[in-house]
Amino acid sequence: MRLLKQLLLATSLFFTCTILAQDAITYQLPPKDISDLLLAKPTPSVSIDGKAEWMLLSTRNSYPSVEELAMPEFRIAGLRINPNNYALSRQTFINDFTLKNIKASKEFKVAGLPMPLLAGNVSWSPNEQKIAFTQTNGKNVDLYIIDVPTKKATKLNKQPLNAILGAAYTWVDNNTILYKAATKPASNAPAKSLAPSGPTIQQNLGKAAPSATFQDLIKSPYDEKLFEFYGTSQLVLSKNGIETIIGKPAIYASFLPSPDKKYLMTKVINKPFSYLVTAQGFPSTISITDMAGKVVKVLADLPSTENRPSGYDNVQNVPRGFDWRDDEPATITWCAPLDSGLMKKKMDYHDAVYALSAPFSGEAKELFKTQMRYRGTQWGDASIALVQEGSQAKQLSKVSLYNPTSGTVTLLYERNQTDAYNSPGIPVTTKNKYGRDVILTTDGGTKILMNNVTGSSPKGDLPFLAKFDIASKKNDIIWRCQEGYFEYVTDVLDANKLVLLTRKESQKDAPNYFIKNLLLKIADVPLTQFKNPYPQLDGVTKQKIQYKRADGVDLTGDLYLPKGYNKAKDGPLPVFIWAYPREFNSAADAAQVRGSENKFTAISWGSPIFFVTQGYAILDNAEMPIVAASEDKKPNDNFVQQLQLNAEAAINKLAEMGVGDRNRIAVGGHSYGAFMTANLLAHTNLFKAGIARSGAYNRTLTPFGFQNEERTYWQAPQLYYEMSPFSYADKIKTPILLIHGDSDDNPGTFPINSERLFNAIKGHGGIVRYVSLPFEAHGYRGKENLLHMLWEMNNWLDKYVKNVK
Repeated sequence: MRLLKQLLLATSLFFTCTILAQDAITYQLPPKDISDLLLAKPTPSVSIDGKAEWMLLSTRNSYPSVEELAMPEFRIAGLRINPNNYALSRQTFINDFTLKNIKASKEFKVAGLPMPLLAGNVSWSPNEQKIAFTQTNGKNVDLYIIDVPTKKATKLNKQPLNAILGAAYTWVDNNTILYKAATKPASNAPAKSLAPSGPTIQQNLGKAAPSATFQDLIKSPYDEKLFEFYGTSQLVLSKNGIETIIGKPAIYASFLPSPDKKYLMTKVINKPFSYLVTAQGFPSTISITDMAGKVVKVLADLPSTENRPSGYDNVQNVPRGFDWRDDEPATITWCAPLDSGLMKKKMDYHDAVYALSAPFSGEAKELFKTQMRYRGTQWGDASIALVQEGSQAKQLSKVSLYNPTSGTVTLLYERNQTDAYNSPGIPVTTKNKYGRDVILTTDGGTKILMNNVTGSSPKGDLPFLAKFDIASKKNDIIWRCQEGYFEYVTDVLDANKLVLLTRKESQKDAPNYFIKNLLLKIADVPLTQFKNPYPQLDGVTKQKIQYKRADGVDLTGDLYLPKGYNKAKDGPLPVFIWAYPREFNSAADAAQVRGSENKFTAISWGSPIFFVTQGYAILDNAEMPIVAASEDKKPNDNFVQQLQLNAEAAINKLAEMGVGDRNRIAVGGHSYGAFMTANLLAHTNLFKAGIARSGAYNRTLTPFGFQNEERTYWQAPQLYYEMSPFSYADKIKTPILLIHGDSDDNPGTFPINSERLFNAIKGHGGIVRYVSLPFEAHGYRGKENLLHMLWEMNNWLDKYVKNVK
């Protein structure tokens, strides 16, 4: 019998926590409004071709059953592998495709689709007449092609795909696809011996190897054999149905055709495999081959990233960032550190960028240098490219204009990465003669069309389209979202006539797609008519509130009030505050308004908005900035004190508005938000209850840095102790509900965090409940688990907040 059939209505009295035994209960259901919101049929995903002639509508099965999550998997090298089919486990698939002819406004079912459809990795061909996708079956992964004019899907591959590492396929041209094939049946995987041949041994011979706390790593020689077996693939070129083997089998991490389609750049993973980092950090070789797989040039033999120095702006002293130039037929670019990888060295330039063109027999040419860490280049034509560099530690980013012809580099703009108001957006791109996305220029090449899909402003997010003048370095907005809506440009269909494809929504209107003509100024043409999938939220009000904390930092949050709520009649409500702390070096940036009250309220599994249907005021996205007190200080130097300032300001605002009862307030969060929650309960008496999901509560378990803290435990042991709510578990007397997936895959948030915090609070007589969700990773997915999680949260809030005496 399927697990979902075992769900019972939660009609019994709420449990009483004891220190003598754990509760043994079956899966429970939350109130109907909450269940219906979670299980509402999702709106289809939309993908539209560049001419706005055809639209592909994709519908996903949002939540698999726990039975599906419980299927066997191998957890090795930072991957979770389905042992039966050379695919990653626990995927959410597309289970329906529909093609729509936009001009005729007519929808068509796609013929020839495999049944049941378990599709993913959707990609249009260069001429957008075909659409490729992978089909994941029980024993193998196949590659299908949808022919758009005939609306028919056909299977392409003759050999099963290997979809374990990186992209499983790529378009070469309109009739050619390069894919990775499995070399052996999955049933031939190495068998595990009952008795090991010896102990598992790791050693270090004097080299510093600071490591992040990755999960699912290789732990034994048997894991090494499994990774090699499942990682090995064969490149296959399929052209008009004829398949050609390319090169030899290898562990391909990536394979990228050159713009002229004459060469491949490959990254092949080598032994020895690391027990400290994930597969992408294993030793590797970067090579250029011809389209037959013959090696033309070995660009680099890269060591394991185990020896990468700690510190966010430090890098290994090796080349990195290998990529093809989009504006030339076959030129490889990469960068290398000039400071041996250590940012603390006083130098005018820290990175240099190089290029090597076909036939790759000469010496590499230095293109330019960067003052901070090089982050990439966006190519245009022969006279324009944009170079990005930045510093994570200083939260700075810089964009410069590079002229490939003259070699000159000119600064265009520099800003704090946390400064949302002054983001100019990202360049709009167009296809060049090689079919590559390059920068689109207008007005005779003097301006760059910039799209800002967020458009943060003091009035909230108002996306815009602008023209950036290269000479004056000014960004002139030519269109901006109308106040009262949230609308952004998804594509520029005609740059000269300014015909745009936009996605528009409001508090009452579900997101839909439109064609907008800025020059003709005619009425927008609707392309979709998606309806509100959440009728349970009709009448719920949403408002972005602004308030100030005691030290003057401005804060905001999204306030939701129940349907039919009348302040004069109903009085202050019980409140659930949901938040996630973020670090800032600038108090001004921390005070900026983020988000929009005009977005349509969409419900994801992790949202707190479910509980507005149960009579709570919900303050979602409550800003919890952690700001550096001065230039010589780090944001976390007074982390707990700033959390308290943020929480007090939110509570005071809700009480002043008359909508929140300051004596009936709960706080909650997921991941770093859970860490925040436990800290607030350990150091304040502001709340009646807390809900912490999948958090890290003992920072000594992440000793080489965490979140945006780059100092190690040994550099700042007192900081690690004081920021750990586990250190103050004896002070947590406010009821706290701990929820964690027992298969958490996120670096640092090991389930042992919740286990140990539960035991510590229990040992000191606190009120605590720990719910371990079977087979769940850091983000939860199982239908039964999600429904039960919401039941747990609702009961906890009702008992300790709404009905508190």
